[in-house]
Amino acid sequence: MSGELLLRERKTLIQERLKANGRVLAVDLAAELNVSEDTIRRDLREMAAAGLCERVYGGALPVVPAAHSTLRERVAMAPERKAALARAAAGLIKPGMTVFLDAGSTNLAIAQLIEPDLQVTVVTNTPLIAAALMEKPGVDLILLGGPLNRAVGAAISARAQRDAELLRPDLCYLGTCGADAVAGLTAIYFEDAEFKRLVAQRSRRLVVAITSDKLGTAAPHTIASIDERATLVLEEDAPAEHYAAFKATGADILMGGGPEQ
Repeated sequence: MSGELLLRERKTLIQERLKANGRVLAVDLAAELNVSEDTIRRDLREMAAAGLCERVYGGALPVVPAAHSTLRERVAMAPERKAALARAAAGLIKPGMTVFLDAGSTNLAIAQLIEPDLQVTVVTNTPLIAAALMEKPGVDLILLGGPLNRAVGAAISARAQRDAELLRPDLCYLGTCGADAVAGLTAIYFEDAEFKRLVAQRSRRLVVAITSDKLGTAAPHTIASIDERATLVLEEDAPAEHYAAFKATGADILMGGGPEQ
């Protein structure tokens, strides 16, 4: 009984540390609680299996927000914040570029901001994004095919991946569920991560617009590390420790402005 109580107490403390610090390290928890690192690692595995944290090398991160919402539901979440990020991110698109817009509510906002007469090629696997670009005469629009994954809101199957293998985008606006300087960019669904990873590998540069609630979180499946190939678009109120950690990876950092006046 006392052992079970101690287990609950440890897990409660771990959750408190995750909330306060944004990450936990097994070695620090073991020292603080006077237990072995194996004990802490076992606790973290059990917590991860219960959806309370996400295991990463040496410790754990908070789980990603809004893990089970659809794309259409995500569009309605914090639209002003996403619009501010989109205004900053859309400015990177230049005439003559080939741009991939991945599934994501902020990427949809970016598509809506593309000037109608801007001469660009936009490739997407997301019908909502394609619909936002349909009436823009300057945009040469390519929609990748295959079955639609309703949870993601996009085509991510083997057919879509075969189409993506023919691409060489100048910019890839990548959607991500979690973003951490150590864990990198991560996704909830395995097949979605696989598709994103393929497009990211084939792109000259990655652009990732990230709301602050995703910073320092991780999902189960890795997309890509954060390095000098990436431009991260962060909110103006992004915590300084995340800004510094991302900057140390070699990534470019672009700060999104506040709501449009």
